[in-house]
Amino acid sequence: MIIAIPKELLPGENRVACVPDVASKLIKSGFEIIVEKNAGLNAGFRDDQYIKAGAKIANSVEELYANADIIFKVQRPIEHPSGKHEIDLYKKGSLLISLAYVLHYYDIAKKCAEKGIDFISMDMIPRTTLAQKMDALSSQANIAGYKSVILAANYLGKIFPLMMTAAGTISPAKVVIMGAGVAGLQALGTAKRLGAVVEVSDIRPAVKEEVQSLGGKFIEVETSEEMQDAGGYAKEASPEFLKKQQELIFKHVTEADIVITTALVPGKKAPILVTEEMVKHMRAGSVVLDMATEFGGNCEISEKGKTVKKYDVTIIGEPNLPSMVPTHASEMYSKNILSLVQHISKEGKINLNQEDEIVKGCLISRNGEVINQRVKDLIK
Repeated sequence: MIIAIPKELLPGENRVACVPDVASKLIKSGFEIIVEKNAGLNAGFRDDQYIKAGAKIANSVEELYANADIIFKVQRPIEHPSGKHEIDLYKKGSLLISLAYVLHYYDIAKKCAEKGIDFISMDMIPRTTLAQKMDALSSQANIAGYKSVILAANYLGKIFPLMMTAAGTISPAKVVIMGAGVAGLQALGTAKRLGAVVEVSDIRPAVKEEVQSLGGKFIEVETSEEMQDAGGYAKEASPEFLKKQQELIFKHVTEADIVITTALVPGKKAPILVTEEMVKHMRAGSVVLDMATEFGGNCEISEKGKTVKKYDVTIIGEPNLPSMVPTHASEMYSKNILSLVQHISKEGKINLNQEDEIVKGCLISRNGEVINQRVKDLIK
């Protein structure tokens, strides 16, 4: 079977879905790999590295997709510069594997079904022990958590660590992180390593120990509500809970040097955690980094894809932090795909067994119809 690796088309996307090392492993497993010319260049991988790994280079999308049985992508398919939609370029019966956030962009599932394209969305991989190696959401959130701190620190007019000098003592920076998922915990660890004092808020009391084990202080909102689903993801909080959380968090946010928000609810608009009123009361020169702007934003006045200054506070609305660390983000993502392909293939042949728990969770369309129930419900 032939795997195609295209250049990502979404503006600002620097990652590539398959790095040369993973291409080499797939070729040894019995697959053929065709890579679009310069597909990996923005992530630091040259065509000659792919050739050395055993892959072929395609000079045009027509050549790339002519015989491709499987397409690896980072982002969801979009309109191609040629005027056609990327999905229209794939041959019928081929398999698309992409980190498409299909609960938000479910039109992709519909289009794949209409064109007879089988579709696996990497964001729908179940959160089970067996599927850990395939968990692209976690691998990319790890990168995003790290980069969020580095980016916010760059805009802050202060240093992070406590410093005692002949000219006086510098107090450590105070960082508040909203959300203790993978991204939030990585941000906590990174901020602590840089010397900041870190406080973390999360709607799930169960994460308190994890926060404390990394040296953070947990801001606890008392509640009788069950705040996480069976998969361990945060559930959509009630308006009453969010109001209670905002009231408690007000003091912590307004005293912080940096606030990083990471809260996402699968398939839902991101909850507002930092209100305009909070930003108004923050110190001049403070920084808010909203990691959720792709899906509505956690800060009431952040702007997707923009860094703006409001009320003397810098608000960063970068929607794609992993793309700012493209080399390692690509390596991790392509290993996630490799683990998935190893699970669903044998001797270079794909077998989509719909009784398999992992396949059942992430296979969105098959044989011309949308088969994932959650996505089907959204399309209706």
